[in-house]
Amino acid sequence: MKQRIVSLILIASLISFVAHSQNKADDISGIWLTGGKEPAKIQIYKSGEKFYGKIIWLKNPTENGKQRIDGNNPDKSKRSNPIIGLVMLTGFKFDGDAEWKGGDIYDPENGKMYSSYMYLKDKNTLKVRGYIGISLFGRTETWTRSN
Repeated sequence: MKQRIVSLILIASLISFVAHSQNKADDISGIWLTGGKEPAKIQIYKSGEKFYGKIIWLKNPTENGKQRIDGNNPDKSKRSNPIIGLVMLTGFKFDGDAEWKGGDIYDPENGKMYSSYMYLKDKNTLKVRGYIGISLFGRTETWTRSN
């Protein structure tokens, strides 16, 4: 009888550990610091069942003494919009396990939109992959959770 109780406790503990270690959809929400020569902070948030991200901070928010704008946008009517406040991640859905897929990422530095997916390496490290066509042809960036 004791052995059965111990076995049940071990099984329950294992199930609890596995359930706890899986990502939850909202784990991606928050503020993330991008890497590179022009770091930015991106606020990822949920709207409906999808996740979006907007630029809320730039290391260099001005250029030539003026607020940086989306000057490379292919839509000429948006080229005077400020970069801060720009929604650059759109339409990501949590796959129920480990990735946020089906979204797009906009790069204001070149004005191009890329297919994208994201996954958490750990609770403070986000991997963001942008690609054209198939994910084999793309680039992955590492973002870190910020305040």
